[in-house]
Amino acid sequence: MSDTTLSPADLAAKHGLSVSGARPGLSAYIKQLWGRRHFILSFSSAKLTAQYSEAKLGQIWQVATPLLNALVYYFIFGVLMNAKRGIDADAYIPFLVTGVFLFTFTQNSLMAGVRAISGNLGLVRALHFPRASLPISFALQQLQQLLFSMIVLMIVVVSSGFMPSMTWPLIIPVLALQFVFNTGLALIFARLGSKTPDLAQLMPFIMRTWMYSSGVMFSLSTVLKGKPHWLKDILQCNPAAVYMDLARYALMDGYGGHALPPHVWALAVGWAVVVGGLGFVYFWKAEERYGRG
Repeated sequence: MSDTTLSPADLAAKHGLSVSGARPGLSAYIKQLWGRRHFILSFSSAKLTAQYSEAKLGQIWQVATPLLNALVYYFIFGVLMNAKRGIDADAYIPFLVTGVFLFTFTQNSLMAGVRAISGNLGLVRALHFPRASLPISFALQQLQQLLFSMIVLMIVVVSSGFMPSMTWPLIIPVLALQFVFNTGLALIFARLGSKTPDLAQLMPFIMRTWMYSSGVMFSLSTVLKGKPHWLKDILQCNPAAVYMDLARYALMDGYGGHALPPHVWALAVGWAVVVGGLGFVYFWKAEERYGRG
């Protein structure tokens, strides 16, 4: 049959052509992402290096920023408001610093995800690549920054009298699960933020509410004594609290199971799998629409 007698669709099928920018299948999309793994790693490292390139102290701010936040929270909540009740005096500083560092990890991943597409439209429109590379690379950037901060955290923990113990290696699966969870959040909010730029202005208020309800600066179990049981369950099982409590359990000898919600490891894995998986599929569903309109 002559090409001139074929419909456009049949002609494209005959020559193996496809719609430009069409969304690939899920398995094909995952393969494309794997093929761009070096770009994702390089892009996240470059962003991390450039983040403080104009500051005189340079990369020191990667550690100094969350540490200064912890000092401010210690003065306000630990000294002025006595939020350390229910926590041993020697344990409050590592308790607080661990909470601040891990919550900052989630907060910055989400905030970077909101702007992942809308803040990189030039790159999105100029090059063809799986768009999930951007929010994933931003979440990876925050993981790299957290790993720098972990050096300071270890020093703080040891300085407070908590020596390395058999539970310390547990911090590795905790951070791995939190990274998967954060990546899912970044993907979800990257899609939402690509069409609603004003979301970036709203998120700081949401994140501040989440922080205060996650036990970053105080013991949830102590504060919630006498409160309805359902409220205690909701707040202790929220993902930010789960990952912070597991990190504290891993690093602080004596921060025992009584401080953890029931089935805490199941919750940690469940949040990572559900949010990570659903976030990836949710982002992929709109792949062909990013950078258009």
